Amino acid sequence: MANRIKSNNINEGQEVDKNPSLRDFRKEPEAQLDLMALLRDERTWKIVGVCSIILALFLFISFASYLFTWKEDQAIAQQGLSALLDEDKPALNWLGRLGAVVAHFFFFKAFGLASFIVCTFFFVVGVNLLYRQRVFSIWRNLKYVTIGVTVMSVSLSFVFRSSNFPFGGGVGELIKVEMEGLFGVVGTGAVLLVTAFAYFIWQFNPTFKWPVNKPTPVENEEEKEVVNEEEKEVVNEEATTNEEQPQFSPQAAGQTLNDLYAAGVRPNQLKPPVNPTPDCDTPAEIATARAQAEEEILPAPEVLPSTGERDLELEIKTVPDPVVEAAETIPENLPPYEPTLDLSKYKYPTLQLLEQHGSEKIVHDPSELESNKTQIMNTLRNYAIEIQKISATVGPTVTLYEIVPAPGVRISRIKNLEDDIALSLAALGIRIIAPIPGKGTIGIEVPNLKKTIVSMRTLLSSEKFQHNNYSLPIAIGKKIDNENYIVDLASMPHLLMAGATGQGKSVGLNAILVSLLYKKHPSQLKFVLIDTKKVELSIYRHIERHFLAKLPSEEDAIITDTKKVIHTLNALCIEMDNRYDLLKEAGARNIKEYNEKFINRKLNPQKGHVYLPFIVLVVDEFADLIMTAGKEVEMPIARLAQLARAIGIHLIIATQRPSVNIITGTIKANFPSRIAFKVSSKIDSRTILDTGGSEQLIGKGDMLISHHGELTRLQCPFVDTPEVEKIVDYIKEQQGYPQAFLLPEYFDEKEAEARGELDMSNRDFLFEDAAKLIVQYQIGSTSLLQRRMKLGYNRAGRLMDQLEIAGIVGPSQGSKPRDVLIRTEADLMRHLENMG
Repeated sequence: MANRIKSNNINEGQEVDKNPSLRDFRKEPEAQLDLMALLRDERTWKIVGVCSIILALFLFISFASYLFTWKEDQAIAQQGLSALLDEDKPALNWLGRLGAVVAHFFFFKAFGLASFIVCTFFFVVGVNLLYRQRVFSIWRNLKYVTIGVTVMSVSLSFVFRSSNFPFGGGVGELIKVEMEGLFGVVGTGAVLLVTAFAYFIWQFNPTFKWPVNKPTPVENEEEKEVVNEEEKEVVNEEATTNEEQPQFSPQAAGQTLNDLYAAGVRPNQLKPPVNPTPDCDTPAEIATARAQAEEEILPAPEVLPSTGERDLELEIKTVPDPVVEAAETIPENLPPYEPTLDLSKYKYPTLQLLEQHGSEKIVHDPSELESNKTQIMNTLRNYAIEIQKISATVGPTVTLYEIVPAPGVRISRIKNLEDDIALSLAALGIRIIAPIPGKGTIGIEVPNLKKTIVSMRTLLSSEKFQHNNYSLPIAIGKKIDNENYIVDLASMPHLLMAGATGQGKSVGLNAILVSLLYKKHPSQLKFVLIDTKKVELSIYRHIERHFLAKLPSEEDAIITDTKKVIHTLNALCIEMDNRYDLLKEAGARNIKEYNEKFINRKLNPQKGHVYLPFIVLVVDEFADLIMTAGKEVEMPIARLAQLARAIGIHLIIATQRPSVNIITGTIKANFPSRIAFKVSSKIDSRTILDTGGSEQLIGKGDMLISHHGELTRLQCPFVDTPEVEKIVDYIKEQQGYPQAFLLPEYFDEKEAEARGELDMSNRDFLFEDAAKLIVQYQIGSTSLLQRRMKLGYNRAGRLMDQLEIAGIVGPSQGSKPRDVLIRTEADLMRHLENMG
């Protein structure tokens, strides 16, 4: 076979060499691919950026030199490009004959002095391409260059109309002549002036205020002098006594005391009056009125009638009103809280980071459809089964043939012919749906000969994904009728994924994670990633400060060690309990109601209330955790699955061993939504979905999903590892939080005992008696404590552990008794005294 393929390739190559047109035709796509690769290369655009900056400098230097050498170089420049080859005529331009010709073209035939603005455009383009980011806005600069060059060239041509130097250039002169013919000389000047003012106002938005002269009160000069002296004395006294106290004058603001209370000004912010009563005429009366005013105490704040005159300014020394203090602690008229302002400059990943795999349209072969229809009808007729109608719905991976059996035909007869139909169609495996829910037909799913790859970019760009009200939207795949399958993870609320090795579980996990990264802000979502294989989810470690959560004592946010997995799951249980306490205090039933109250400023952050992000726990290869940790992993998983839905913690668990000892009844009962990729047996299919069918899938992303009691066949979208890396790098380069989202600290008492960190102050009150018994018999046995002290096994075991921590007995030796480290009772008493 290999030799035949090799000979065919040789013959094909010889045919191409003999036919030059065919050889060129086949080389053309390769050249196009090389060109596309060259355009995608980052170095190409950096080289273009450097060339653009050099061009900007070349134009600027040639323009600047032209201002001084334009008369001498005019003869050379007027010859055009032919002057470049004329070595007998040297140019005085700093950039030689080329600089003289280019500058002459821009000054005489283009925009004159406004040509300097053109240099800025090439400079901006070059800087952006060189640094590979938006340092300056190219489109805004292009707009300014276009408008500025036009207006400036026309204005210079209008002002310097009698000069020999081309201030406005040929373009400016041409537009000026047309405008003068239309508006006249005066009208052209007015239009240019209005244009300049309009541009200035639009760009800088200045504020224009008409000056207002305030009337000054007429007073006697003698009264002025007396009042001024009194004011100076009061000011000096205030400067020495209340130097650091903030002062507020309602007279300066033209307000009464009632207005001040309404505005929230406190009494201790008022200062002694400058002129307490306007009705006093003599200095003695003024001093008497001031003394009386200082002795008065203003009552509690109340609405006082305004007299239209200036109210007295008094320094109040009363106890602050508790209602006023409460008003200070409760903010009013504040805008709703926006959690995304923590990272206000965060930009969601763009669809350009994803590749367009395959075609958006499903390509099918009409002859294949007709052939399959005929084979199905003939096979059924061979067993005396007549059908009234058959129709086909072409999907990306399989085609659904819907048949309507004749009256009197039992469905079970058709269902029993599954293997016979597969044999007649020569298909990898067919699946019969009898009947199709909601329809009066029987479905036969047949794999396509030419399968279409479902691109992740197609699903994420769909209208259903872009515009929905889901809390956690995920794009899982495409149905047979080519409809995008978008669901809300919060409504699932947990997801169980299973399938054999290499059937698409890891791609499915990446599709779910990428969907959430495209739709949620880092302040709204956190991931807890558990990857016992250490290679599947490690690609997401770079977005630790954006989307990942971890324990405070851990360095790596991707959990790979089994002990750390147990700590993380228990920490999530603590987080769940803490969140339920917050919901209880807030009077909310779920995380959505709680966050709405927090956003609307109805919850006080000083009482511990915070905005709660969603937490998605992703476990890859759950079977390995069950094998190594068992109940220590299963119990917190089951507790989270039972209770964590309402407080925004959702679980996604994947495994490649869908057996009953891995996916136990406790796990299945709390995971109503399940995804099954291709499995090896019908027993595994029933373990996942409680029904068969997944053993007949064709692999490579072909899957069955059970959601809300409905079983749907989907084709999982394909997202490659380089695409995920691009998305992660795009997020990583943006500003993130100082550290990852920290889960509550979890303390394991068993591990503390093993490390000797148990608090000996909480030891059993029979500890000393047990120690004396062990030292007396010189046998470190738990059964000895049980017999002599009449204890249960659990308590005797705890006593033995405490004796080991205290250094009285050695470590366990299996079935053998422990070594006793203290020989006599006197040594034991000294040892216990030293322990304190």
